[in-house]
Amino acid sequence: MQLKDKVAIVTGGSGGIGAATVKYLRDKGAKVASWDLHEPKDDARLDGVVYIACDIVDETSVLMALGAVKDALGLPQIVVHCAGILGGERILGRDGVASLERFQKIINVNLNGTFNVLRLSAEMMAANEADSESGERGVIINTGSIAGYEGQIGQAAYAASKGGVASMTLPIARELARVGIRVMTIAPGAVETPMMDNVPLEYKDAITANIPFPSRFAKAEEFAMLAAHIVENPMLNGEIIRLDGAARLPSK
Repeated sequence: MQLKDKVAIVTGGSGGIGAATVKYLRDKGAKVASWDLHEPKDDARLDGVVYIACDIVDETSVLMALGAVKDALGLPQIVVHCAGILGGERILGRDGVASLERFQKIINVNLNGTFNVLRLSAEMMAANEADSESGERGVIINTGSIAGYEGQIGQAAYAASKGGVASMTLPIARELARVGIRVMTIAPGAVETPMMDNVPLEYKDAITANIPFPSRFAKAEEFAMLAAHIVENPMLNGEIIRLDGAARLPSK
């Protein structure tokens, strides 16, 4: 699927990999809608992008956001789901046993929220006219994490949430094949985003020491580049692509 003039939704579009993806897709000619819990301030908005407030775990909020996209730009053909939260806690920590509430919140946002956006977006995408050559109606790209494969100590909730995103990729891709919708997941490792600005240098050095090549954090733009390539390559379907420089997470 070509990007030019296609309607794309990017969740978590106000920062980090989401903001980079919004800009990259817009610059490639897509008509982009950015979803986030809160719309950005005027000085953070990009020309030509439609900004919509949306809570990904709330069905009504997602349906309203989809309706706003349809009214402003047309039926969506691309969804890149970047919204999610971090969180870490040991099962048996110094302050006691892990919080079930925190575990449920991370699962709810990262896994249930991903599924909520996917299912409702797919319903709207299925109404698109199929491409005359490829038969495609849409592409959905979710965001996993290498923690879904090698979760570190204290990452039980986060690893479970991202492992769930990876595990549902293939069965959903198989199901939506009948309506011409592809489903993929990108599993990044450490990414250089504003969220990492407050991380101590020694911790960053410890992370990069475990990345064979290139031995650095990924750039948010590199995530966006991969998302764009997935859209444009029709044989990519039902798979998880790691974006990690061949890194494998140690236990802690």
